Amino acid sequence: MLIVAIRTDKPEAELYLYNDENQLGQIKWQAHRELSNTIHKQINKLLMLQGLSLQQIEGIVCFKGPGSFTGLRIGLTVANALAYAQNIPIVGRRGENWLEAGIKDLLAGKNDKIATPYYDRPAAATLPRT
Repeated sequence: MLIVAIRTDKPEAELYLYNDENQLGQIKWQAHRELSNTIHKQINKLLMLQGLSLQQIEGIVCFKGPGSFTGLRIGLTVANALAYAQNIPIVGRRGENWLEAGIKDLLAGKNDKIATPYYDRPAAATLPRT
């Protein structure tokens, strides 16, 4: 199974490419406030370096948090959109072993359908500022 893994919870974004449990490649870059402008290009670059295309991806693993609110939103939106467009499974995992757990779950046939963020605190976006 060809798997793309995405982690965007911090300024240095990370992408990984796996064939089952074998890593084929990885890209890390300082995304900062340019994540939404660079993530698609970096995914294409990761695949092209292996002579692959988006249509060949068979599953997606993404880090779902905790971390940067905006970074997680962007990464998970891209991951969910790719999974939906390609009609492939997606799993979102957290913790130190997110990648290994996600790959294991995909290979076992699991599919979250939609990966949702984990912020580790209650929402405060609608609370008045004091």
